[in-house]
Amino acid sequence: KNDDGSLTVVTSNGDSVTVDAVMYATGRKGKIEGLNLESAGVENSGSFIPVNEYSETNVPSVYAVGDITNRKALTPVALMEGHCMADTVFGGMDRPSDHEYVAATVFTTPEIGTVGYTEEQAAEKFGDLDVYKSRFRPMKHSFPKSEMYTLFKIIVDAASDRVVGVHIATDGAGEMMQGIGIAVKMGATKKDFDNTIGIHPTSAEELVTMRTPSYYYRGGKKVDSLDEVKEAVAA
Repeated sequence: KNDDGSLTVVTSNGDSVTVDAVMYATGRKGKIEGLNLESAGVENSGSFIPVNEYSETNVPSVYAVGDITNRKALTPVALMEGHCMADTVFGGMDRPSDHEYVAATVFTTPEIGTVGYTEEQAAEKFGDLDVYKSRFRPMKHSFPKSEMYTLFKIIVDAASDRVVGVHIATDGAGEMMQGIGIAVKMGATKKDFDNTIGIHPTSAEELVTMRTPSYYYRGGKKVDSLDEVKEAVAA
């Protein structure tokens, strides 16, 4: 803790950052005590129960959904898993749980909204990315000259032009992200975003007005410009 009341945090790679507050997230632990899983032969991994895409455990007649399966610890996700399991087991459907492109929000100030892959995840999965990033002070914070800034990031698979990640830090990010999540889940491309008319004046219009990538990933490696890639190929 510093003399002015601020806090300096040192990360695992040795970098330091000075902040007003620190949020300590401890994660979750499954509560399986008393379920007597061993009597049914159901396997566990630590305090969680491993399942397949149909929420089926290693015992074909036993299913588990929600946080106890250690997939995505979100209430709406647990509801989706339960619906998929019921539709498959009792409704005659083939409906595996789909955990890709699940939108979520951290209700901090400002809020953080996210859907899809992070840069690191996307670089590993897709290899070639175009990343659009914008940081600015929203209009409602400009006139009183507050220090509240907004951050928007769009991650695009360069091969298909599909938007594979959107990350926002701004007031009302959760409300924005619910609509964005539908578009991303449906497979919207960057061209689809570009062809959408923005609502002015809003912060969200930034999502459809960013035209030039801030940087790129090629072969999973971050590069500031495509000229670097051309030079590397030429060499």
